[in-house]
Amino acid sequence: IMLLTDPEVESSLLISSDEGATYQKYRLNFYIHSLLFHPKQEDWILAYSQDQKLFSSVEFGRRWLLLHEGVTPNRFYWSMMGNGREPDLVHLEARTVDGHAQYITCKMQNCSEATRSKPFPGYIDHNSLIVQGDYVFVQLTSGGRPHYYVSYRRSPFAQMKLPKYSLPKDMHVISTDENQVFAAVQEWNQNDTYNLYISDTRGVYFTLALENVKSSQGLEGNVMIDLYEVAGIKGMFLANKKIDNQVKTFITYNKGRDWSLLQAPHTDLRGNPIHCLLPYCSLHLHLKVSDNPYTSGNIASRDTAPSIIVASGMKHLKIACVWLSLNKHFFFQIFEEEHSVLYLDQGGVLVAMKHTSLPIRHLWLSFDEGRSWSKYSFTSLPLFVDGVLGEPGEETLIMTVFGHFSHRSEWQLVKVDYKSIFDRRCAEEDYRPWQLHSQGEACIMGAKRIYRKRKSEKKCMQGKYAGAMTSEPSITCVCSFGVSRDGFFQSFWYNPSSLSKDCSLGQSYLNSTGYRKVVSNNCTDGVRERYTAKPQQCPGKPPQGLRILTADGRLTAEQGHNVTFLVQLEEGDLQRSLIQVDFGDGIAVSYANLSSTEDGIKHIYQNVGIFRVTVLVENSLGSDSAVLYLHVTCPLEHVHLSLPFVTTKNKEINATAVLWPSQVGTLTYVWWFGNNTEVCIPDGLRQGSVSRALFFTHCSVIVSAEKFQSLRLSFSPNLDDYNPDIPEWRRDISRVVKRALVEATGISSKHVLVAVLPGLPTSAELFILPYQDSTGEKKRTAANLEQISETLIQKLNQNLVHFELKPGVRILVHAAHLTAAPLVDLTPSHSGSAMLMLLSVVFVGLAVFIIYKFKRKIPGLNIYAQMQNEKDQEMVSPVSQRESIPNVPQSELMSPEQLVDEKLEVHPVGK
Repeated sequence: IMLLTDPEVESSLLISSDEGATYQKYRLNFYIHSLLFHPKQEDWILAYSQDQKLFSSVEFGRRWLLLHEGVTPNRFYWSMMGNGREPDLVHLEARTVDGHAQYITCKMQNCSEATRSKPFPGYIDHNSLIVQGDYVFVQLTSGGRPHYYVSYRRSPFAQMKLPKYSLPKDMHVISTDENQVFAAVQEWNQNDTYNLYISDTRGVYFTLALENVKSSQGLEGNVMIDLYEVAGIKGMFLANKKIDNQVKTFITYNKGRDWSLLQAPHTDLRGNPIHCLLPYCSLHLHLKVSDNPYTSGNIASRDTAPSIIVASGMKHLKIACVWLSLNKHFFFQIFEEEHSVLYLDQGGVLVAMKHTSLPIRHLWLSFDEGRSWSKYSFTSLPLFVDGVLGEPGEETLIMTVFGHFSHRSEWQLVKVDYKSIFDRRCAEEDYRPWQLHSQGEACIMGAKRIYRKRKSEKKCMQGKYAGAMTSEPSITCVCSFGVSRDGFFQSFWYNPSSLSKDCSLGQSYLNSTGYRKVVSNNCTDGVRERYTAKPQQCPGKPPQGLRILTADGRLTAEQGHNVTFLVQLEEGDLQRSLIQVDFGDGIAVSYANLSSTEDGIKHIYQNVGIFRVTVLVENSLGSDSAVLYLHVTCPLEHVHLSLPFVTTKNKEINATAVLWPSQVGTLTYVWWFGNNTEVCIPDGLRQGSVSRALFFTHCSVIVSAEKFQSLRLSFSPNLDDYNPDIPEWRRDISRVVKRALVEATGISSKHVLVAVLPGLPTSAELFILPYQDSTGEKKRTAANLEQISETLIQKLNQNLVHFELKPGVRILVHAAHLTAAPLVDLTPSHSGSAMLMLLSVVFVGLAVFIIYKFKRKIPGLNIYAQMQNEKDQEMVSPVSQRESIPNVPQSELMSPEQLVDEKLEVHPVGK
């Protein structure tokens, strides 16, 4: 027994080794805030002090050793690997001198600087470390978005892959049972709901299990998700889902693959019929678990009583949810008011006590799983009940009620022993097999689950747990629908012909079908062969898609600090290639294999400035290079480039670079267009209050033509609900819309360019272009473009252009208005607006002539004209590469991969 003294008096521990007969005092040189006992070794303890220091003890608190300072509250864990390795390893999140957070592991008796390990390269977000079973989770925010990483069985960290465009704001790990991660994710368009996802064995790839699960804010600001994992039955969860501003309770038996509503009881407590038919009416349960260990909360279940759930339902009714062998689950009402229910003797005895602020004398007992209840008196005087406590283990028949007779009295403890009620222990003939069913199906997760359960009419004491489950994989449990896919359908962005990025020459890879079998599903045969990934040989190829980035995702670094660079290759084999890295400060390194760069390439910059980091990867088939520019000052989080997607030749256009935040230091703008290696020097520079716009005339743009047609497109309003307004999503939708247009009209894809525009409501610009064959001959004339435009408009007006975003979400594409280009009218006819403009020019010329004729008679006009002339000359002065740039805000610069929407790249060349 360990007792903690009052910290306001002294800091000491009182320890007893003879069940409290005697105590010995041990004084401490720190004040304990919380204790964490080892789950296996009873004498091992971690103590967290009030000044954020972590101590360890292997002698049940008699001696203590300082492990680490600056530890984050509640972010320290014992290592609990499934194979029992490293029992004395401690995982903790600690704060560095400069205020960052790091993930650290060390031995509980030796945590010096030399023996500490940092499994995750770089810093992590504060208060993000989670160690649960074989999994370790951390979070890292970069570019304003959180990114989540997982390590399975202490392997290197990998980024968790959610379905495309989920864009999580928050994530909570619900369960890591059966080598799968069950996580709740709040996505970019959710405020009071979360989506449930389930992972593969490594916890990397996630599949959507249930959308819009209700959440709420706790008293201490913590998030509470309306999800309950039923004890005793693996893979069984209850969740409250929000549907059209209503909350409904769903249940799953297979860890989220299938969900169904709860059937309400047919009668109430008095036998009156309840008219409630699915799916229009269903049973709603409150799924809040009690934080107080002495009260039962709104819902309760036990590992040793897998067939019983006690929960509060609608209208504060107590509903006992009991699964029988009738191929359906059966609900019935047991109380009309709130009661605390305690499980005794493995659920063979249920004890219920009323929730009330008044003193009580009675409690209720049930020996037949809640079907009938008997009233018993547990005290001679009415008692204000504060809580109920059972002895450790549900096989006990002893419970303790504690409370007070009056508000001024001391606590009273009432011990209740039910052993005298039973006259014998249960024998083998008192039990029967009980099989779990899911909506009439005996196969759950590819196996039949059979439990050993006491017959309800037998009144005997069970003692030790007798209801162990047997799981029998059956040849009748075929994989008919035991597979899952991201979103449970072929997502519009899924490309089945894509090659594995890790594919190396001479090796083979598994080409995914987009489906995968649930890890804990034991089904056999069926459609398993159809959905299993197929092995294919890796073709030899030169390096392509080379990228170099920093480990923390930032493009800034501090002088004298380590910077970790990561080299990534989309196609090719880094391990069989020569890697050369030039850090831009006169230092370069070379690597002959991948093993040297797996943990990143570290480098320390001694000087402040902008450095051009270059990486070259080459093998016998070819080479590829990539560039990264590193800056060392105020962070710039976002650069947005805006310019027309299509323009006519020899026309001036505006390209705008918008920075966020806008107030940054000195900055150099250098512009590249397309794949041109020549630096494009703009003719002039004008600076606005929000953006910096470069006005140029001699630079090529994305697409240029002598004649084209432009058509504005709109979409079904429901597309806005799925629009995260990010460049990658707009590019994917642009490609899907273009494919739908080509399929509906039969027009060549070379005539069509679609660009989804930023912002809401979602809209797009459709460009109808001429193109040339290999000989340079024009394939279409202006008349042909008019014909193509008419065909497109006709199909759009007939609602024949559409695509499916997800099952049940069909998006129609509509035509808004058509614009012809070039914008300047080149025909000989003159419109009224052109005549009006001509007259305006004549009047302006006449006015200028009169002012010039009589300017000597107007005082001050000469001086103003001279000053204005000087300003004009200053504004139109060309900017050359040798001239210095005036004071423009300074900032971290974005790499080409981080620029959005257009093929317009910005690179720094100096301060």
